[in-house]
Amino acid sequence: MIIPANQAAWPDLQAVLGSANCHGRRCYCQRFKSPGSDWKNASDEERAFRLRAQTSCGDPEARDTSGLVAYRDGEAAGWVAVEPRTAFGALRRSRVVWPGRAEDKGDSGVWAVTCFHTRPGYRNQGIAGELARATVPFARERGAKALEAYPMVTEPGEPVPWGEAHVGTKAMFEDAGFVEVGRPTLRRVVMRVDF
Repeated sequence: MIIPANQAAWPDLQAVLGSANCHGRRCYCQRFKSPGSDWKNASDEERAFRLRAQTSCGDPEARDTSGLVAYRDGEAAGWVAVEPRTAFGALRRSRVVWPGRAEDKGDSGVWAVTCFHTRPGYRNQGIAGELARATVPFARERGAKALEAYPMVTEPGEPVPWGEAHVGTKAMFEDAGFVEVGRPTLRRVVMRVDF
C-alpha cells in the first residue's frame, strides 16, 4: 500500500526516514530544499521539524504534502519525495538539471521526484520501483503538467552506493513510464513524463 504522506502518522515517517543518514546527518529530505549552508547548519531536529510541516503528516484533509509512504504488512517501509519542482531550491541552482535546457526554472507546473529511502529490513523488495510508479498518478491528479526525476544510470549486477541510489535508477523510472530528456553526466540522466 502506498499513501500520500499527509495520511501517514509522524511515527511512520520517523521509522522510515530516521534511519536515512546523509553525510553524517539525518537528512529528512531537506538537502534539495535548503541552501548548502542552511542544510549543514540545521540540526537533525530542525530538519525533522521542517519535513513534518512539509508533509502535513497526520492531516488527511491537508491540501498539500511532499511525498508518498509505502507500507508492507502494516509497517512503514519506504518514502519518496515528490512535489512541485519549485519546492526544491537546490534544483534551481543544479548543474545536473539544467545543461542544454532553456525552460522556466520557476514553473510550478513541473514536479520533481528527488529522493527515495527504503527502511532497513525492507530493501531489495521492489519498494522504490513501486514508489516511482506511484509518483505519476500522484502528480497528475494534483495538477502537474510534467514530472521529472534525476536518477543514476546503473549496470545490472553492479552494486550502487547508497549515496547515489537515493535518487533512483534510470531503469526504475523507465519502468514507471519516464523517458530520458537529458544526460548531464555519464551516469546521471534527467527523466520526464509529460501529462
